[in-house]
This record gives sequence, structure tokens and C-alpha cells, in this order.
Amino acid sequence: MYQTLKGLRIVEVASFIAAPSCGLHLAQLGAEVIRVDPIGGAPDRRRWPLAASGDSLYWEGVNKGKKSISLDLRSSEGRALLFDLAAAPGEGNGLLVTNLPRSGFLKHEEIAARRPDAVTLRVTGWGDGRTALDYTVNSAIGVPMMTGPEALGDRPVNHVLPAWDIATGYYAAVTLLAAERQRRLTGEGQEILLALGDVAMACMGHIGQIAEVSVGQERPRLGNDLYGGFGRDFATADGRRIQIVGLTRRQWADMVRALDIGAGIAALEARTGADFAADEGARYLHREALNGIVAEAVGRHDLPALAERFAGTGVCWAPFNTLSEALGAPGLIEAANPVFADVTHPSGARYLTPGAAAVLVGQERRDPAPAPRMAEHTDEVLAQFLDLPSHRLRALREAGTIA
Repeated sequence: MYQTLKGLRIVEVASFIAAPSCGLHLAQLGAEVIRVDPIGGAPDRRRWPLAASGDSLYWEGVNKGKKSISLDLRSSEGRALLFDLAAAPGEGNGLLVTNLPRSGFLKHEEIAARRPDAVTLRVTGWGDGRTALDYTVNSAIGVPMMTGPEALGDRPVNHVLPAWDIATGYYAAVTLLAAERQRRLTGEGQEILLALGDVAMACMGHIGQIAEVSVGQERPRLGNDLYGGFGRDFATADGRRIQIVGLTRRQWADMVRALDIGAGIAALEARTGADFAADEGARYLHREALNGIVAEAVGRHDLPALAERFAGTGVCWAPFNTLSEALGAPGLIEAANPVFADVTHPSGARYLTPGAAAVLVGQERRDPAPAPRMAEHTDEVLAQFLDLPSHRLRALREAGTIA
């Protein structure tokens, strides 16, 4: 964790991945993020995976370093407390992140009536307000029909990584900071609507895939082959599999030298008239023949021998690991990686925990903070932000308005 955003305070009323990960990224850069849950927890309170204690390891991960309060959000008094928190006075306050629907009770207008320069960032499913999750967005825009081996035909394959949730979380953090900067310059607040589906479709457009189909080129299923260049998985002599990519000129040239396949490549170039060193597209078009040459060379060596051949070169490669194998592997998920620290969490589990992914050179990096216990900071936050005295907090608790 860094302290770059110290002084910013974000109220978060959200669940699952996209919106809570926005708060997570800001917290790991030093913002104070207050997660507000209904009493008993939001729908993601018990989201898998679970620890042996029954606590959600997902919840611990996405809420690291935040403060947690619980309010009865069905009651008018509980909602009033939330509005007051979201509109709390002070230069760094008045910032809300939520994925509650715009048609519900948590309206930007209610907050802006208390603080006109308030900023609300609302994550939605689709731009028209329809509900969506990463998997349903993915299926609607065609990605599962491009994923997996050609032999699957028209059977869809959803990606195991919730890419659009993750991308939306990062984009939400950037957008909220942009709105906060505009507020400092102009004094104006605003409501921001950010749809998971719009992020996904924009990403597809940014990398040329919308343009591709617009000009009549449907992306085929390629299995593990790299589209538009050379790259695939190959089997080693000891039964492992490695991914090799030859996208740049240096990657390609060093791979050819390291595998000692120059003669075979030259012969293929003579037959086809291609220049594989200069033209990455030619490597894609002739991938079947190239894959055969590389597969034969890789298959003559075990993984340690290949690692030795590739060491100190520009070859872009990696072995295929399970996540368990990546845990503790040199250069991957290990304590020596400054992104990670050994942290004990409320579930009682202790494990390597990521902090901010960026390295801010010259700034102090602190270990990532664990997630809070549900409602752990209710009294502290309400007393600090709303100046509620202890007897008032006690009365609210007895009435079931706070936990």
C-alpha cells in the first residue's frame, strides 16, 4: 500500500467484483475507503472460494484495507445515515462508488441535495440499466465463440477469468479520480454511469476486433495459437508443456537460434517465399508448418534444458503451471516479489496477499492491510464523519439501525 491518495475518502456501497475492486485499487494507493453493507452482509458476503472457517476468501481479497460498517438500509434512518456519509463535508469527502441500480433508493440527487459537489460513480450491467455479469456480457459480444479449439465447432467457452469485471474496476478507479480532479478545478460534482457491457465492447473496439468483423473478417477459433503472429503451446521431452511466442523480430530470431532450427526455417522460407524474420503475419499464415518445426525441436529437450537454452535471450516463453505450482515459484507468487506480503486475515488464514501492483519508485511501500471484519468500524466511522456521540450510537444499535 502507498499513501499517494491520502486524504481522499470514498464511500462504497457495492458487491461482487467490478465496483468493490475500484475501491480496492484506491485503498491500496492510500485512499480511505468505507464499505457500507446491509446488516448481515451484501449478496457477496459468502461468495466462494471459502476458508475452512466458512469465511469468504473472495470477500477478504476484494475488501483489503477498507473500513467496514453495517446499516439497516431498509429503514429510513439507516438510509439517512448513508446519505449523510456520502455527503460528509470536507475536501476529500463526497465520493461514492456503488453498483446499486439507479432506480433504487441510492440516488445521486439525494446526495447532491446535501452536497452539490458530490461525485457518484455507479457501475451497471448494460448501459440501459439491464442487469449483467461478466459471463453474460462475454456471451453476448461473441468472445466465447472465439475461445477454445477449433474442434468445438459452435460450442461456447467462457473464459475462467472475469476480465470485464476486472477491467471495469480499474476503469472506474481512473474515472473517479478524473471526476475528483475536475471537482477540484471547477467545484462541480457529477454522476458517472459505467456499464460493464460498455467497458467490454469498448475494449473489443480498442484492439481492432470490432473493426475486423466490420470489414468482413470473422475471428476463427485458434486453440492456443496466437492470432496474427507466432505462438502456441509445445510439449517437452519430460511431459511438460510450454508456451512460446515469437511476436517481435528479436523474439523470433532468438527462438530460432536457441532451438537450432535455422536450417528448417530457411528451407520453409525458400518453399513459400515468406520472410519470417521480417513479417509476423507470415508466421501466422504458415503457423502449421512452423508449429511442426518448433514442436519437433522442443520435444527433443526436457524443461530444464530448454530453460538453460532460453536463459539470457529474448525468447518469450513460460511453462504451463497450475496456480499451486505458481505459488512460491521464483519470480511469480513469492514473498520476494514486493507486490506480495504474508498477511493474516479475519478468516484466520495466513497467505501471500497482493498490495498495489504498481511500483512507485522512491515512495514507501507498506504491506497490504487485511480485510476488515464485517461492521468492524461502524462506531468509529459514524463518530468521526457524522459527529455522533456514544449515546446516540448505542440507541441506533439498540434500534437495529446499525451493527
